[in-house]
Amino acid sequence: MEQNNIDHLFRHQFGKMVSILTRIFGLEHLETIEDAVQDTFITAIKAWQYKIPDNPEAWLTAAAKNRVIDLFRKIKAEDARASKLYSGATTLGISEMFSRYEIEDSQLRMIFTACHPDLNPKEQIAFALRTISGFSAKEISSGLLSSEETIKKRLQRARKTIKQNNIAFEIPTGQQLIIRRDRVLEVLYLIFNEGFHSNLKDKLVRKELCGEALRLIKLFLKKEPLRDPKSYALFALMCFHSARLESKINDKNEIIDIKNQNRKLWYFPLMILGSEAMNKSLENKAVISSYHLEAAIAAEHLRAPNYKSTNWNSILEWYKKLNHLQPSIYTKLNIAIVNIELNELDAAHEMLVLLNENDLGKRSYLYFGTLAEYYWKKKDTENALTNINLAIAKVNNTSEQQYLIKKREIISSNSNTTYYK
Repeated sequence: MEQNNIDHLFRHQFGKMVSILTRIFGLEHLETIEDAVQDTFITAIKAWQYKIPDNPEAWLTAAAKNRVIDLFRKIKAEDARASKLYSGATTLGISEMFSRYEIEDSQLRMIFTACHPDLNPKEQIAFALRTISGFSAKEISSGLLSSEETIKKRLQRARKTIKQNNIAFEIPTGQQLIIRRDRVLEVLYLIFNEGFHSNLKDKLVRKELCGEALRLIKLFLKKEPLRDPKSYALFALMCFHSARLESKINDKNEIIDIKNQNRKLWYFPLMILGSEAMNKSLENKAVISSYHLEAAIAAEHLRAPNYKSTNWNSILEWYKKLNHLQPSIYTKLNIAIVNIELNELDAAHEMLVLLNENDLGKRSYLYFGTLAEYYWKKKDTENALTNINLAIAKVNNTSEQQYLIKKREIISSNSNTTYYK
């Protein structure tokens, strides 16, 4: 087993083990539980130094069970409770807690804990990535463009809030379920987006984040009370985007824009899975969310056999509906991009003059890149070059920077291509 696979296994198992142990011991002992699970992984690394077990996941699960007794001692549980662990009935109970169903149920409880309204939204995402997905503070800080120390403080505040407010380790019911369910979906959406278009300097796509978001939404949909049109629409959106992941970046870590992507690399089973989820999301036509509209846009791209066949008019209508439902500068920018693609330059300009690049934060380069495309289509090479230079100066990711530099070379040589990604 390669080191990358071991890292993936540890990360995947971390969330499982923390969730089930939290269900046994309670949220008040979360930090102790996380330390214990980390110790288990350190033990595994030493034990596997020369030979990895045939079933490493089972090895880790067995190690987690063994940690139960150690934890009882560490948290100074009452002697009577600790001694009962040695009886057959109680030991059987612990084994049952590690069944697949109970692990999944515990992970769902952890997801809802992470998205409790008492936690700050930034803390929610960091806490979810740590406790459910097993990402280290360093990995989370890279993804969220924060310092490692800031992330550690957020995690500490989240644990403190959970303890002080006596937050229950449960899946809520009634109106609280609806409110929290929507927030869970928002957090999963943000995790997926960071994977699909990362903020990291040297990595544009983080497949592990996309995969984790997909895993969690699938877990979410296994529970009948959690299934609703929004959940299915978000799952469809993730499937549609994930189907294109292999074609976004080449072996040299260069961006391949959608015009030049090899559509044979698009993963058909995920496209089918997404279509099935989309159909389920539309069974109740009274509920149309932003996830529905974004999924519809993604589906239009997948539906086209080649770039030239893309139905840009349909995509424009979906973006307009999205902007009406949930206005955002990114949606407005995409409306301008599609208008440029349709050669509706006046309409594109009307939208662009309404936008403030500062509202895009660290992604203001997208605004200048779009302006460069607009001026290029107008055959105004001077303004196109001015704006592409601004985009290059502001971009953080190395792959995107190289893409824009190539774009500048094309503008300088008066070639004809497209900027859309």
